Amino acid sequence: MAFLLGVFSVFCLVYYGVIAAYAGVETSFSAIWLVLSFFLALGSVLLHFYGRFKDRVPIRLEVTVVTIVAAFFAVFVIVETAMGLNFFSLKKQSADYVIVLGAQVKGRALSRSLEYRLEKALEYARVHSNTVFVLSGGKGPGEDVSEARAMYEYMLDHGVPDYQMILEENSHSTYENLVYSKMLIDERESGRRAMIRKVMADAGYLVPPDEEMTIRVGIVTSNFHVLRAKGIAKKIGISDISGIASKSDPVLFLHFCIRECFAILKDKFVGNM
Repeated sequence: MAFLLGVFSVFCLVYYGVIAAYAGVETSFSAIWLVLSFFLALGSVLLHFYGRFKDRVPIRLEVTVVTIVAAFFAVFVIVETAMGLNFFSLKKQSADYVIVLGAQVKGRALSRSLEYRLEKALEYARVHSNTVFVLSGGKGPGEDVSEARAMYEYMLDHGVPDYQMILEENSHSTYENLVYSKMLIDERESGRRAMIRKVMADAGYLVPPDEEMTIRVGIVTSNFHVLRAKGIAKKIGISDISGIASKSDPVLFLHFCIRECFAILKDKFVGNM
């Protein structure tokens, strides 16, 4: 066991080097690999010499440590499994709205994650020509334009008409992405439903109540991110929601999955999910 922990410690250290060389040391949450490497190395050393001082370790301390490690591992496995199950959408109906979640823009250039998401959005647009796309993402450090504007220009250049897109340019987190996007959808739906009610009333038809005029919403985001995005969407009141998963950078995929596990636990703890 001590040997395995040592091997994993070295792997974490090497993977951090890969991340730094591939995407830069400023990559969000990349330092977690150094932290994991340290604690795995510490665990390896402690286990290696455990036999020498085992009799001096209180049984309560031993049970506590084992319980904490086992609980952490169980939570990690459960969250990662749930993330994997959300890589695929079982809903095949066309969505009325699809929220495309932003990702980093470098100057005006799309990051790999954002380009993968837009490729999936374009794929969806070719099949579902009546869907309205809400492009969500504000302007952050190192970005010359908002993520929403960069997505808009990309999709416009690839044949998606202007009237099929709505820009949401104020958000700076997944939670804000979805809250602000919902506000734009609600505003557009309010006007659309008022027009429908007027047309039906003028024609002498019975006007249906709002609860019978349901809408379907999809979310385009990276595969590892679908679980959290759907959880937040349901929490803020988007009931009929489906995930549309795009692929992820193969080199950074493991890092994204680890980072996302902590993000899910954080959002669950603060009540965003």
